[in-house]
Amino acid sequence: MDSINKNQKEKNHEDLQSAAAAKRIQDMVEEAKSCFFCTHAGMGESSGIRPMSIQKADEDGTLWFLSANDSHKNAEIEANSAVKLFFQGSAHSDFLYLNGYATITEDRAIIHELWNPVLKTWFTEGEDDPRISVIKVVPEDGYYWDNKHGNAVAGVKMLWGAITGKTLDDSIEGRISK
Repeated sequence: MDSINKNQKEKNHEDLQSAAAAKRIQDMVEEAKSCFFCTHAGMGESSGIRPMSIQKADEDGTLWFLSANDSHKNAEIEANSAVKLFFQGSAHSDFLYLNGYATITEDRAIIHELWNPVLKTWFTEGEDDPRISVIKVVPEDGYYWDNKHGNAVAGVKMLWGAITGKTLDDSIEGRISK
């Protein structure tokens, strides 16, 4: 039994590095569009954990957020730049956590690039709001859980497995490192 479980685990495990890791990050972030953004120097009532929308994921896996420069999160990043990000793209796939380091800038060219009119909800003066800052997160490593063949195939396998009583695992998981 142990050899069967070991073979199944090896078949469903794929560590990713460099370009493959960055591509997986980019794809999963595109699916999730938001994450739980966790700082290590939590100050507010949320203990440093809050939902955040991702404005952009670069081809190298770097993530970009907009934030108020007077927020707890910015102060927490100033105190300790290490962050953890947790993503969930759907109910059954596209799970990802990342460890990384955040930096803050108020570069107006980057703000202009990342700006979306919906953000006026938080930045009432629009794109020129003096409170806007940019948080850049460079991931160091992490872990992902997904499916191999897309949600449609995974759903069919789950349904067929429920009907037949057999496990038809389409999952894949592994470490991500830059």
